Amino acid sequence: MFLGEYTYTIDDKKRLAIPGKFRQLLGKKAVITRGLDNCLFLYPMKEWGKLAKKLSQLPLSQADARGFARIMLAGAMEVNLDRLGRILIPDYLKKYASLQKKVVIAGLYNRIEIWDEKNWNFYKQKTEKEAGDIAERLKELGV
Repeated sequence: MFLGEYTYTIDDKKRLAIPGKFRQLLGKKAVITRGLDNCLFLYPMKEWGKLAKKLSQLPLSQADARGFARIMLAGAMEVNLDRLGRILIPDYLKKYASLQKKVVIAGLYNRIEIWDEKNWNFYKQKTEKEAGDIAERLKELGV
């Protein structure tokens, strides 16, 4: 499972090194796509397959389902980890997530999120302040 947060730098060739702890779980190939809250999601192939199957089963008759599937599936791209554990981030995804030089790579159990460092710090600070209220709302989900 992916856990923790790490700060890395995107090099001039738009490559991002993945933390060593995460590389074995990803394997040599992964899928990167638009995430929520203006970050990117990076999935191992097996986890991506599970999600893609669920997305493909959403009802075509519902506009929200179609829109969400389009964002996630059309925005997805397979990436290969090079021998140094780096991936190439496509320009359209780099732009979507407003990635600059410094990024945060956050492990979230079955996926990795990639954030621009400033956006991550802003999001984290806001969410930490609301953690108690969020926990209250999540109790209905059994958390």
